[in-house]
Amino acid sequence: MIGFSDRLELLGLLAGAFLVLAGLGTIAGTPWTTLGGAVGGLKAVGGLLAIGVGVGLGWLSRTEAGPA
Repeated sequence: MIGFSDRLELLGLLAGAFLVLAGLGTIAGTPWTTLGGAVGGLKAVGGLLAIGVGVGLGWLSRTEAGPA
């Protein structure tokens, strides 16, 4: 399908793309080398979770919902 069914679909895609980019930026910053220990590992896990939530939001916003 070309185009968007409503304005919220575009908002969901943009928010998902932002979360993916923020997560990639967090991982690319290699927090485990500068922060070290559990704090760096926790920040890396948070980056991976942000990527997962962003991908999920993008997928969910493009999925066609059927009648309830």
